[in-house]
Amino acid sequence: MHGPALSGWLLMVLCGFTGAYCLLRTREGPERERRAARAEAVMGFGMAAMAVPAALLRPPEWTWAVYALVFAGASLRALVQASRGGGHHWHHLIGSLAMVYMAVAMAPGAAHPGAHLSHGAGAGGVPALTGVLLAYYALYVLRSAGRLIPAPAPVGVAAGGGAPGGPGRTPWGARPELALACRLTMGMAMFAMLLTL
Repeated sequence: MHGPALSGWLLMVLCGFTGAYCLLRTREGPERERRAARAEAVMGFGMAAMAVPAALLRPPEWTWAVYALVFAGASLRALVQASRGGGHHWHHLIGSLAMVYMAVAMAPGAAHPGAHLSHGAGAGGVPALTGVLLAYYALYVLRSAGRLIPAPAPVGVAAGGGAPGGPGRTPWGARPELALACRLTMGMAMFAMLLTL
């Protein structure tokens, strides 16, 4: 990823922790949610790997082709899932395609017009496509952040009520607000990575 080393370190750590939490979520819940958590874990770890600062590790040139192939496969899988059930799989499809785009844009030689992308490619990508992806992720982040704001409790309902055993007994992987925070974090990280292209 092009850009200051500090932002690369922060993105690497943030995406690595997010991927690890998504991996934790794959152990609980219905199969549909576990499948989504697996896709999000792959995305988180992939973003962490792309964000590794060049000062720490300069990946071999073929690494970008591997990233592109892995996320092209993830894109096909997300397309199949989205055609069956829609929902969040469309977001996974866009995210996987964005990862393919970034891998191609960050590959050695991509800074030269026409080296890897179609004509009109500039330093690291096609500005119009980057702009569309930035707009998508900006809207996604704002929407997700809005969903994290708690709704006011109905009149007469005591605070802290809920499932038997109290909120402390809910497994970490089964907390929907943490899953949403995870998605919000990855959306912000994707926005930041696209800004550096």
